[in-house]
Amino acid sequence: MTEARTVVIDGVRQIYRVAGRGPVCLVHPGGPGVRPDYLRMPGLEEHLTLIYLDPVGSGDSDLLPGGDYSMSRYVQFANGVLDDFGASTAYFLGHSHGGFVALQYGLDSPQRLDGLILYDTAPMWNDELNEAATKEMAVFVRRWPRRPEAVLAARTWDAAAAGTDNESYCRFLAAILPAYFYDYRATTRRLGREIRLGVRHDPNRLPVEWDVRDRLGEIDVPTLVIGGSYDFRCPIDFAYQLSARMPNARLVELGDSGHFGHIEQPADFTEAIVAFVISRGR
Repeated sequence: MTEARTVVIDGVRQIYRVAGRGPVCLVHPGGPGVRPDYLRMPGLEEHLTLIYLDPVGSGDSDLLPGGDYSMSRYVQFANGVLDDFGASTAYFLGHSHGGFVALQYGLDSPQRLDGLILYDTAPMWNDELNEAATKEMAVFVRRWPRRPEAVLAARTWDAAAAGTDNESYCRFLAAILPAYFYDYRATTRRLGREIRLGVRHDPNRLPVEWDVRDRLGEIDVPTLVIGGSYDFRCPIDFAYQLSARMPNARLVELGDSGHFGHIEQPADFTEAIVAFVISRGR
């Protein structure tokens, strides 16, 4: 059961949801603009108090006037949520784009961190990351050459037809979604349902280029890096870069997962995070 809360920061409504028990952990989903529902982690809620963010411009939070969705702006809102919740420090779990925010948090507000959990992410967001994803999409198709959904995912990705409204963006995500998994068919069969991602498109969102590779050595808070061996969107090589360049980081590779290890290998995912938190004595 989650409790929805609202805080107004600089005149903008920020929604967050609280669930679980134990040490406090901010949870920042990917996207940007993707609804955060996909990142619900009930297994982890048995060990941590999770503060699930609806990042500004996503979910039920407000859009940002002017469209300035820089990483440091997201950090400001995360700090506002932590203040509203009444916690001086917390763990920060960032998935994909949320991992970019987590890294920026480690640079901007390290004094508020008990630890970082960088989940299927990378130290930059630019054309280089997209080119790496394009190469991994081709690997995904070679893995499942007889699956029509794999061929459709590659064609849709190559067309870069994300669209400029909620409906077209949703269609784009639905088409490429199988590529986010090691074995999408097996996962949906186990779950007994299809997996869907909702989105919220902000036509005023400004383009962002971001790269902190030359600053990773400055982030010395305890860090757990989790990467899926078959992650197409943030390939596993970037997880190894993060763990190698950050002075206090350890890496857990999920060998049977793509970009959604919390769905494909939930027990291993939860165990890795719980062990990390226990090692911190919190």
